[in-house]
Amino acid sequence: MQIVNYPGHPPESRPLGPAPLTPALRRGDWVMTSGQVGIDPDTAQIVGPGFAEQAHRAFANIRALLSNAGMEMSDVMKVTVFLTRAGDFAELNDIYRSYFSEPYPCRSTLIVALQPASLLIEAEATAYRPGSGA
Repeated sequence: MQIVNYPGHPPESRPLGPAPLTPALRRGDWVMTSGQVGIDPDTAQIVGPGFAEQAHRAFANIRALLSNAGMEMSDVMKVTVFLTRAGDFAELNDIYRSYFSEPYPCRSTLIVALQPASLLIEAEATAYRPGSGA
């Protein structure tokens, strides 16, 4: 397995804190990301109080991790999204369309509580690109 971190961060760094997790892992042609939230990995700060800015940051984090692994958003097979407010579902769909195109990845969306409570979205992705494995 190969650790995939955010661009500009060495594999051993933990830009989002001491939690026992890796931003993403690659095994062969597969990459799996940990849940990405509305936190900028360069500042370790929540990007703002609004759903749209947090959602864009979560998906931008996924895109950055995939790029660092030599993949693109079009390689994503499955996305799981966690929302803290069911009322954000329609806006999620609009934002999601700006990161993914048809055929859209498989997706599950759940309503949950996140910590800290100011986080409104978390998203994780599984990507596959044949022949891309190291």
